[in-house]
Parts: sequence; C-alpha cells; structure tokens
Amino acid sequence: MKTRVSIVMPVLDEAATVVATLHALAPLRARGHELIVVDGGSQDPTKSMCHGLADQVLDAPRGRARQMNAGAAIARQEVLLFLHADTLLPERADAAIETALQRGAAWGRFDVRIDGRSPMFPLIAALMNARSRWTGIATGDQALFVRRTLFEQLGGFRDQPLMEDVELSRRLREVSAPACLPERVITSGRRWERHGVWRTIFLMWRLRWRYWRGESPEALARAWR
Repeated sequence: MKTRVSIVMPVLDEAATVVATLHALAPLRARGHELIVVDGGSQDPTKSMCHGLADQVLDAPRGRARQMNAGAAIARQEVLLFLHADTLLPERADAAIETALQRGAAWGRFDVRIDGRSPMFPLIAALMNARSRWTGIATGDQALFVRRTLFEQLGGFRDQPLMEDVELSRRLREVSAPACLPERVITSGRRWERHGVWRTIFLMWRLRWRYWRGESPEALARAWR
C-alpha cells in the first residue's frame, strides 16, 4: 500500500490565491492524500472559500507554528507535509516523497523555483537550494515533509512567531539528514516584488544572522513585519 500524506496548509487572508492552490492539490486528494487547511483568523473570505476544496478546514490561534501544529494534531496519514498557501507542489510530489522514504529518509524538502518577473529569481532559488543542501536546513517555502511519528516525538513546531521551520529543521537534522528532492515547488515571489528584491534579500539574511546570534524570534518577527 502506498504511503499517504496529510498536507497541512496554514492560511491568513489568502483569498486572492488560495482557491488556485487548492485546485492544484485536487489530483493528490483524488489519489487518497489528505488536505487540511488551518485558518489563523482571516479577515477576508479565505476560510469560506476553502470549504469543499479541502478535507478539513479548522481555526487555530494566529501564527504559522500554532496553525501547523493544530493541523498536524488532527492529521490521519503517516506523513505530514507543510505547505504555504502561495506554493504549488510538483505534479508527482507524492511519488517523490514515497521514493525518498523507501530509501530510508525520515524527513525532507523540495527544491524551489520562485515565480515572478525579476531576473534575479532563478539565482535566488538556486542559492536557496544550495544553502539547504549544505546546511541540512529546510524553509517553509520548500514544502517540508516528515514522518508523523518523528514529528510527534520531537514535539512539533516550537511556539515562536518566526524561524519555526529553521528551528524544527535543526532538531530533525540531529536525527537524520534531510532528503533534498530535486523536484521543484513553485513559490510566489510577491514579497520580493512588493518590497524590492535586494531589500528583501538583505532583510532575510540579516534576520538569519541575528537568529544564529541568539536573538529572540519575537524581536525578529517585529523586524520582518
């Protein structure tokens, strides 16, 4: 029997894009995988738009870590995949995950491609993918997946407003190296385009440096906003 995946998607005011993302996941649902949408208190129609396009739609306190933990807590399948609302999985994501698990992986992530107009995006994505392979750290844009038993053993995401993906990756890395899948997810470049590519790159690297130096995720979240 093939491995089944529970896709957990945290959302907050994503009415402009969430329906397209959910429609893109319909083939995975048709193959028996589960889709759980967790709303963090949207002020737009995001939550109502998800009904009928996901297996479960629930509310949780705002914050990606809290929302993803809430979704994982009700997931029924043996593998969890955490997906941002502006990110599209490759068509055969489930087959790629199954192959990785059969080869002994306990967790992993996909390579990423950034969708948008900037000619810098291919370079940024290539650097993100190379950095992830070198460090063994996955970010939320890369659609992190993990065996549910391991996720529960580690206590899930830490309750912090930023860098929750980096923090979990560090604990997962102590158990085993990630499966770095070459199949690419497509993530939106809207934040880079809205705030400026170079400005966003500089801010992201500066926040990572401050996090590595031990600054609190709360302080970093204020800088990110």
